[in-house]
Amino acid sequence: MTTAFDPIDLSGTRLANRIAMAPMTRSRAGGGGVATDLVAEYYTQRASAGLIITEGIQPSVVGQGYPFTPGLHSAEQVASWRGVTDRVHAAGGRIFAQLMHTGRIGHPVLLPDGLTPVAPSAVKPAGQLFTGEGMKDFTTPRELTGDEIRQTIADYAAAARNAIDAGFDGVELHGANGYLIHQFLAPNSNLRDDEWGGSDEGRIKFAVEVVRAVVAEIGAERTGLRISPGNTYNDIAETDPAAVYTALVREIEPLGIAYLHVLEALEIRELTLALRKQFSGTFIVNLLTDGPTGPDDHRAIDDGLADLVSYGALFIANPDLPARLKAGGPFNTPDPSTFFGGDAKGYVDYPALDAARS
Repeated sequence: MTTAFDPIDLSGTRLANRIAMAPMTRSRAGGGGVATDLVAEYYTQRASAGLIITEGIQPSVVGQGYPFTPGLHSAEQVASWRGVTDRVHAAGGRIFAQLMHTGRIGHPVLLPDGLTPVAPSAVKPAGQLFTGEGMKDFTTPRELTGDEIRQTIADYAAAARNAIDAGFDGVELHGANGYLIHQFLAPNSNLRDDEWGGSDEGRIKFAVEVVRAVVAEIGAERTGLRISPGNTYNDIAETDPAAVYTALVREIEPLGIAYLHVLEALEIRELTLALRKQFSGTFIVNLLTDGPTGPDDHRAIDDGLADLVSYGALFIANPDLPARLKAGGPFNTPDPSTFFGGDAKGYVDYPALDAARS
């Protein structure tokens, strides 16, 4: 029987185990969206994960939706991430960069030169977000033109190339949680009636074309996609997620990408199982539970639901999580007050297993 602690081949990249570190925004980038030495320490501490998937990294200037998040669209940013990947690899780890364009989830005060957030349609999301000037209501985004959509796809491909130049083992495209790719997929945020909307086939086109462009740029073996069918986060409403996501996977399946990463957001396990059956590559699941993914949830690998299980909050508090899961604990408790922004506190000061036991 395969367990979470067995190695796995990820399209030619050997992973030491099947426990993935989920992508999590931590908002600790330096000026200019660079990865700092503190960021490098954070990821290096967690190099025993079978696969690290980084926080969301914006592929372009207008793709930024939160303060103090990093980018992969400038030479300075690429050089800074090389300092992270070198250290992770030296510690035996494997690391993919998550590319996250936030689309309408943002605010003009976060962007330079009079830029405003963009989206498939000019639909203002409900809610607020944190900025350097405090909490602000979301604004109405500017609808992307056809030419701008094609340029945005090219931005993803260029950022993917930058990721490889920075030493990453691959990239994950963030198609979940109400950000730009998800906004194209959802009928309440994509009101277009051109080739990029109007039907399930139209709404999946942006996601498919981004995947194709990145595969063409860096190879299918270095490309992953994260989705969250039915997720209502960031004011998303999907009336028939099964139809949309089975159509999406049907289109990307022939491309042979390294993995599909499913974030379960609703109690639709049958859709997870259907996508698992439909997708022939490595299948990663971030399980829907009563709270954060728990110590026993890696048994989804034993049961055949997934090839890898990704952990979020538990990895924040437990830098050596695979060893703790194998030993059955003990587990540090994450402190949500330090999740976003700040310094080393709640970021790189959680003790490793030996220190916790002593």
